[in-house]
Amino acid sequence: MQELPDIGDLAKVTELIRAIRIALLTTVDADGRMHSRPVQTLRVESDRTLWFFTDWGSHKVTQVAHDERVNLGFADLSRNIFVVVSGTASLLRDPDKARELWTVEQLAYYPEGPEDTRLALVRVQIERAEYWLAPGRVSYLVAAARAVTTGEPAGIIGRHGEVE
Repeated sequence: MQELPDIGDLAKVTELIRAIRIALLTTVDADGRMHSRPVQTLRVESDRTLWFFTDWGSHKVTQVAHDERVNLGFADLSRNIFVVVSGTASLLRDPDKARELWTVEQLAYYPEGPEDTRLALVRVQIERAEYWLAPGRVSYLVAAARAVTTGEPAGIIGRHGEVE
């Protein structure tokens, strides 16, 4: 697998997250157990900030208040693209920012719009991110044949990048 320099990897991570949009957000509860659930990425900003909406009454609010460390996993299985982000989450109430991030589909969850008192903004500051661009099945079959022939296992196949 080709290791890429850090330069440009943040731009690639941003591009991939924008394309995939849905992530599994993992938080830690008061007992140290991890909980994951799908979330829609509303915006990716150049300063390593990700934005999401949630309900102030949700378990993730309690969990983020207890432990601000979070992990997000993005996957596009049809294109063999994977992104993992770890960072720090914060919660805020900001109707102006909510209006900026608002899409009509959010009405399903917040019928009163961006001013809905249940609407919490989740801001995740990216501390570390990695991505993998995996080739199609044929590449794995070729690598398997080569490994059987040579007796040497294949390395990771595809492209990988990291942001620290």
